[in-house]
Amino acid sequence: MTIRFDNRVAIVTGAGNGLGRAHALLLASRGAKVVVNDPGGAVDGRPINTGGGGHAAADKVVDEIKAAGGIAVANYDSVAEAATAANIVKTAVDAFGTVDIVVNNAGVLRDKTFHNMTTEDFEFVVKVHFLGTAYVTHAAWPILRAKAYGRIVVTSSNSGIYGTFGQSNYGGAKLAVVGFMNALRLEGQKYNIMMNALAPIAATRMTESLMTPEALARLRPEFVSPMVAFLCSEQCQRTGDIWSAGAGTFARIEYREAEGLRIDGRAPTIEDVADNIEKIADVSASRVFRTSGEEVAAVVSGS
Repeated sequence: MTIRFDNRVAIVTGAGNGLGRAHALLLASRGAKVVVNDPGGAVDGRPINTGGGGHAAADKVVDEIKAAGGIAVANYDSVAEAATAANIVKTAVDAFGTVDIVVNNAGVLRDKTFHNMTTEDFEFVVKVHFLGTAYVTHAAWPILRAKAYGRIVVTSSNSGIYGTFGQSNYGGAKLAVVGFMNALRLEGQKYNIMMNALAPIAATRMTESLMTPEALARLRPEFVSPMVAFLCSEQCQRTGDIWSAGAGTFARIEYREAEGLRIDGRAPTIEDVADNIEKIADVSASRVFRTSGEEVAAVVSGS
């Protein structure tokens, strides 16, 4: 089976470098018309005033796509404000008439321990990763819903799923997009809108200071992009999952809940919890719930 994206329009945010660039190049190579979004800032989101300013990164990727025979346009808006995020979607509609695929990839880093972090740095990272994902998706959602077709990828991270020292802002935002996906995948299913989360492991401007040179050599961004492309394809009928991808390894991540402890016939006490905490924590026999309602029903029924 050969997967292609002919006549599909894709938006990739933060596509001027790293993962976003790799995603955009792969989608375009398979026939997608791509909006390459990148405001051209530094890793921390602050402006870069050299080498063509804010347009250079996106323009370079568009040139690469066109040189390979693909179709793309650049957009330089930030995802961090609702109005500018909406303009990214407008660029797709103005250039290509619609949008079918949204890859929410834009991101910044402002790492510090929570004790030393300013609220400004916390808020900005959350705004780009979490609210930026929501803003772009919100602008595209009516189009996807009206045409009863859409593929959306949000970019999570093992920093949010498992934790990384010094990334409370980044990790918090990256797990927030999973909660966002969990709600929207239920709202979108009836309209053939499939939404999944990517937890990539890749060598990018954002990770190069966190990994050894040996690890970086194995973690090329283009090794992640096949998973993204599949999640963006018509062939993908999965929704609401978290996918790890990196160094040629692909795996689904899921949350599991222990069987735990059930007390019937009386009110539970603090001591019940304390005396049974190991049983409560034991996930050797565990359950997977696909909605919050499934968990509530299991708890109420005692099943």
